Amino acid sequence: MSELLLGMRLRGVQYRRIEVAPPFGVGFDGGPDRAHLHVVVAGTVFLRGETGAISTLAAGTAVFLPHGGKHQLLSAVDLPCRDITSFTGEPVCDALSDIKDCAGRPDCPENTVIFSSCMEFDLGGMQRLVRLMPEAMIAGTLSERHPEVLPILKAMENEVCGRRVGFAGILGRLADVLSAIIVRGWIECGCDGASGVVDALRDPRLVGALAALHRDPGRNWTVADLAAETGTSRSVFAERFHAITGVTPLRYAAELRMRLATQWIGSDKLPIDAAAERLGYASQAAFSRAFKRVTGHSPGTSRPSQGSAP
Repeated sequence: MSELLLGMRLRGVQYRRIEVAPPFGVGFDGGPDRAHLHVVVAGTVFLRGETGAISTLAAGTAVFLPHGGKHQLLSAVDLPCRDITSFTGEPVCDALSDIKDCAGRPDCPENTVIFSSCMEFDLGGMQRLVRLMPEAMIAGTLSERHPEVLPILKAMENEVCGRRVGFAGILGRLADVLSAIIVRGWIECGCDGASGVVDALRDPRLVGALAALHRDPGRNWTVADLAAETGTSRSVFAERFHAITGVTPLRYAAELRMRLATQWIGSDKLPIDAAAERLGYASQAAFSRAFKRVTGHSPGTSRPSQGSAP
């Protein structure tokens, strides 16, 4: 679990403080690769997901949408929506804007206040786990088992409302921590019955091997090495690993390496030869062949194109 959360990246984050007067409907569509985190600071909001499911978010509730996609925040379920990009926001800093659509009544007690962030959500080599996550993960349902969520939500509320010096940076860090806690809570609470790699994370016969792989992905692992991490025989380990995850241990290791390489080359702008060395390849050519065999394309395609948005 610790290795998984250490690999969690939230990049390209855009934050918004949204204050709206009912009735309202605000639509979001950050694309399938853009996760969203919404924290309701004041008021009650209805969340309509891409599938049409409705959830009620009371004040002090956070919702994390790992897949992004179209969704709406509404003061009533039958209201039309206006896209968030059509609102005029006042820049607070490079990453935070303040949006007010309050019918001329800013800071009115009846207004709804939401802290919202849109980001690229990456779990490093565990991106397979992201695909198993539900459309919406609501922190309010985790608070009884994970009371540490409550003081974070309260601290975010204080920062949003107080707007003290440096509040934008503090909000961003709190949002990162809250997202990680929500993901951890989902896993610890059973992952909604998801299987595959989630079962492997919860299987004491496999979790040691997974932790070792994520801790040292550049090692030239063999099935026997990984089995030794679990204290089982090579054949028992390999059979169990494939039955739970659907892939062989070495295929999992290869996918992990290339997922990390994609992250390092694309987001961290690490040179290809440096990524190859970090992952234990004797040459850049050997690394490039392995990369193309696993991903279907060359490592160079992971580099951000010139002139692309940061």
